[in-house]
Amino acid sequence: MNYFTIFASRNDMDDIDGFIMKLFAKGHTIKKNGNDYTVQTNSLFNKRKMTIRVSHESTNPAYFETNIPGMIGFYDRIPFADENRKELVLTQISVLNALIAVEAEKALGDEQLRQCMALLSAVGGIGFMQDGTLLDDDGQVIVYPDGASGPANFRPRACTGKVMGPERPSEEGERRKRASIDYIHGRGIPYLDSLPLLPPLAECQWKSQEEIARRAVALLIVIQYACDAAQGGDLAESRDFVLSTLRKFGVEDELTGNERHLLEAEEPSPQEAVNIAWQYEAYWPLIWALRLTDTLDFPDRTCDCNYAIEVVSKCDSFGEFYRSTTLRSREEILDEADKIYRLHWACVNSRIHGQEAPAGMNESVVMERRRGLFWMVGCDREDWDHIPMDT
Repeated sequence: MNYFTIFASRNDMDDIDGFIMKLFAKGHTIKKNGNDYTVQTNSLFNKRKMTIRVSHESTNPAYFETNIPGMIGFYDRIPFADENRKELVLTQISVLNALIAVEAEKALGDEQLRQCMALLSAVGGIGFMQDGTLLDDDGQVIVYPDGASGPANFRPRACTGKVMGPERPSEEGERRKRASIDYIHGRGIPYLDSLPLLPPLAECQWKSQEEIARRAVALLIVIQYACDAAQGGDLAESRDFVLSTLRKFGVEDELTGNERHLLEAEEPSPQEAVNIAWQYEAYWPLIWALRLTDTLDFPDRTCDCNYAIEVVSKCDSFGEFYRSTTLRSREEILDEADKIYRLHWACVNSRIHGQEAPAGMNESVVMERRRGLFWMVGCDREDWDHIPMDT
């Protein structure tokens, strides 16, 4: 294999140069010409040379206009074993706007492949191999050329530029950003000043109080099944309980595609179950927005699951639950969404550099809290399963 391609969805490419220079700093000579890099080993006996070409939709729009539709068509024709995974792959391809193409003079050796995987991880993209195999940013296979699923726990990532369009500066957004940065800086957490603004209040696609309440109830109920599936419980009994409880509260139609897939699978994937079980942390900002809990604590610990259950289980109907709620102001909710967005960048930045998340943050808690907040705000029309996690 002489070629390896990384695709990603990124607001900018400013950090790619640093990734390449750091990755090949030892034992290589690097020559840069614009956005192209020639990387050659310094070994006398095993000389290898690679060319790395970096491009972005903003600098090479013709490439993306031509090749992204072709890539969508290629994977749309593959008979995926898992239709849900196919939908995720096609969603990811539709928002790609960055390319790092690696071309080697000789077949890529083990060390060069390791370096490609390290670059893939740093960029946070997907890897495209010559035979059509797709890799997640951890090097795990998403899908093989015959449509068989690999072991990757894959979910799409989209930069804010692709989801929300070009950034539109606003005084409101700048004030919110500065308040978030003051909070983050006060805790000694690094931040990226150039991280884009979230849209102003008037441009968001807000969920109503009832929509939030219905999502909260449906999610909490299906989480109970996910926990049983992850822990090897009696799934027949658990499924019956969950389905009857969904009917009792009248929220059967509120389930997402991933939630339905979990409930309907004869043998639920343990990883899918764990993913949904973690959404206690996405449920928590929903009940916070409904004023059923007073504060959103710093994301360095998991939520109180017993209390999370109690706020719904003490009610006999959705109507009773709904009457116990009062929606917070949109300003409060968007302030928290902006803050968690910037905290997520700090977590990702630390992980890329092989460090623990700063200030003891739990990145999984941060990501799920972001899911709940971004869904309520509706920066675009994202559905629950596909909230972008770009940073």
